Amino acid sequence: MKIQERTGAGAGRSAVPAQPSVGDRLPTPPRERKPALAALAVLLILVGALGATMLVLQVGDRIEVVKVTQPIPAGGSVNNGNVTSVMVAKDSSIHYVEWSQLDALKQLKALSAIPAGAVAVGEMFGSASGIAPGKALVGLSLKAGQFPGSIKQGDIVAAYRVASDTGSSTGSGSGSSSSSASGNSLIVDRATVTSVPDANSGDITSSTNKAYTVSVDSDKAAALAQAASNGDVALVLVSSK
Repeated sequence: MKIQERTGAGAGRSAVPAQPSVGDRLPTPPRERKPALAALAVLLILVGALGATMLVLQVGDRIEVVKVTQPIPAGGSVNNGNVTSVMVAKDSSIHYVEWSQLDALKQLKALSAIPAGAVAVGEMFGSASGIAPGKALVGLSLKAGQFPGSIKQGDIVAAYRVASDTGSSTGSGSGSSSSSASGNSLIVDRATVTSVPDANSGDITSSTNKAYTVSVDSDKAAALAQAASNGDVALVLVSSK
């Protein structure tokens, strides 16, 4: 009985279908190659690496140049109070004024108005003053009390002839009247300050005379220069409008 049962069990197992062999599997389609996309990826990697290299080189090759911090009018000059230093990427096509050339730059004049924030380049300055037609530049040597302490380049001022102490107490009454008539009169109603003393040249409120330059109409230049030579000029700030 037991022999027959074992035989029956073996016959049942032999009826299970056998698994297909490895050689009977369905073939898989070949993977499609895209050489163009691979080449494009390599090219993009190379371009990115080159761009990063150029950026690093430019950042490392920088120079210290002059930057304008206060507006400079035409005919004005650079001083320690209206410029600062800034680092920029070196570019041979741009004629930057390097910070080491500041002393030489102070000897030149702005050929046209230069706004604050501009980086100075050689084309902005020259030995000529860049005076507009019909204008003249007049130098003034002023002492404390003859100019506002806050005066700066680009300000609009009026120039007055102030009465001199000389001769005010001498002579007859007619002489006193003549002195009074010639004093305290308006010479120029609107003049543009083109140059002021260097901020580091000393205390601006000291008794030492300070050199200023103003741009005026040509027909007013002679009268202003004559009064300035006698020390009879005072400047007053007026509205720029």
